[in-house]
Amino acid sequence: IHGHEPLLSEMIVQAAELPEMIEFAQKNGAKGIQLSGICCTANEILMRHGVPLAGDFLQQELAIVTGAVDAMVVDVQCIMENIANVAQCFHTKVITTNPRAKIASGDVLHIEFDEHTAFEDAKKIVRVAVENFPKRDKPVIIPPAKSDLVAGFSYEAINYHLGGTFRASYTPLNDNIINGRIRGIGGVVGCNNARVVHDQGHLAVVKELIKNDVIVLTTGCNAIACAKAGLLTPESAKVYCGPGLAEVCETVGIPPVLHMGSCVDNSRILMAATEVVKAGGLGNDISDLPAAGSAPEWMSEKAISIGHYFVVSGVYTVFGVTMPVSGSPIFENYLYKELENLYGGMWDLEVDPIAHAHKMIAHIDKKRKALGLDRARERVLMSMDDRRTLDAA
Repeated sequence: IHGHEPLLSEMIVQAAELPEMIEFAQKNGAKGIQLSGICCTANEILMRHGVPLAGDFLQQELAIVTGAVDAMVVDVQCIMENIANVAQCFHTKVITTNPRAKIASGDVLHIEFDEHTAFEDAKKIVRVAVENFPKRDKPVIIPPAKSDLVAGFSYEAINYHLGGTFRASYTPLNDNIINGRIRGIGGVVGCNNARVVHDQGHLAVVKELIKNDVIVLTTGCNAIACAKAGLLTPESAKVYCGPGLAEVCETVGIPPVLHMGSCVDNSRILMAATEVVKAGGLGNDISDLPAAGSAPEWMSEKAISIGHYFVVSGVYTVFGVTMPVSGSPIFENYLYKELENLYGGMWDLEVDPIAHAHKMIAHIDKKRKALGLDRARERVLMSMDDRRTLDAA
């Protein structure tokens, strides 16, 4: 299942679990029905149903090349038209479901997905995949590499992990930012880009951040890249993190990189930032937080719109690869400097992943200094007499 339409993937999961569908698959020689996801759909059905990831944006053709895909169902976005040509070399049936994203090349089946008949459409799609299983005419070659991960950190789930059912709160996170164990928060998101080595930018930025005690919130293809590299497990903290962040992750039992969903779920990161502000001690606005955003390998126009609502919400946001404003120094100056005076956040561009991460760290340190967190505070032990002189709150 490949794309961004959550209702489509939800219905396909339910249809594939029907006893009648399982029986139909067995009649066609299969043991059952195995679903997997590409791109944002992968993150959605992973979080909600535990359906495994097959890969990110640049791996959609590779999934077909394994010979294990009986049908690739696509919807509206991040779809390479060339998957239809690749599928012709195998038995795979490519099924388009949205009138805005039909594919002209190859032998493509179009099954219009209508919200009013969603479940029936999903059953029709699953049935096509099952009927295609006996037509496998190439050896199935699935790479043995796989990785465990912990996913599903909505801002509500983070609240629960930090305090349990009765003491759920962002206060432990704030306390550890204030005491310096956690340097700050980095939101690293976005696409893969064919102009750079696959996943290289994503992993270099994330590893540099957590090495410097910056906890990372991730979505979209960046999340899948981190999952493949083993960064979405609590055990990775001891291997990749600075001592402060590693200690916090071990204590709470969370990974240093928190999977928060698909790239269209970046609002969850802003909600988490809002909860941090509400918990207190780190300023009165998102722009006061020691936090920064990043899209190291962006390629889709939606990344610009997502990045901009982060900027105007007060988040310093760094993009990699390129920015489509390089022809206008005046506009560059407006985005990279003047916007901060208006909204508290601003754009930046850095192609080199390590320098990219250190720009984020420098901004986090600037915000820590503004909050007075750049210097150690003396711990004062108070006697009972001292306590009696304090004014009651």
